[in-house]
Amino acid sequence: MSLNLIGDVLATLQTDAPVRDVRVGAFWTAVVVEKPGGDLCCGLASTSSRDKAHHRGTPLVRGAGGLLGQGALELASLARSDSQMERSIGLATVNALLPRDERAWVELNAEHVIREGGAGKNVVIVGHFPFIGRLRPHLGRLSVLELSPVGPDDLPADRAQDVIPQADVVAITSTTLINDTFDGLISLCRSDALVLMLGPTTPLSPVLFDYGADVISGTLVEDIDLVLRGVSQGATFRQIRGKRLVTMRRP
Repeated sequence: MSLNLIGDVLATLQTDAPVRDVRVGAFWTAVVVEKPGGDLCCGLASTSSRDKAHHRGTPLVRGAGGLLGQGALELASLARSDSQMERSIGLATVNALLPRDERAWVELNAEHVIREGGAGKNVVIVGHFPFIGRLRPHLGRLSVLELSPVGPDDLPADRAQDVIPQADVVAITSTTLINDTFDGLISLCRSDALVLMLGPTTPLSPVLFDYGADVISGTLVEDIDLVLRGVSQGATFRQIRGKRLVTMRRP
């Protein structure tokens, strides 16, 4: 289903554009495109480092060094690649190409949405986000699922089937679109659960509502130079300046 979701998002991208910059940093990938009229737009996605193909001698980015010669729609199609690093580049390009409709979102970050919607409830967050510690006192119960658990209370990802069906609120990191875990996770959510997609990789597209999301929290790049500088110098998300956090809700 994640490939179907990505395919449906790609189908909404009507206009091609030149690719002006591609940065694959330690944590984040950024792509800059020049839209009709000369406006530059930048999209972000998480940089995947879990590909096994590299250890078999297979390049993680098959067109590395020549990506600026491609059109943005061609680069965006990498979001369906079998290479996770290429998927990162593709999704960053998608996020650069998606139209920016200020009427479609509000200035709100995912932490606030989870705190508000999960007060006194059973909450599951897929991905260990920096705000986990701040949220715990405000929620009825919080379970955090991670492929590589980093916190003392994190659960391994294979516990998803035990905790997600019990959750009133489920927040899913959008890196699941890169690592092929989205389908299994969304299928475990109850029909009455509040489901969020969050993180800079998240396409700010209403297509995600068709695939089970109720709330979409993503990132807009406001200052391209500052963002590229941070990405290139190995910045974590909190260290990247020049970004804005926004949220879309199901109509």
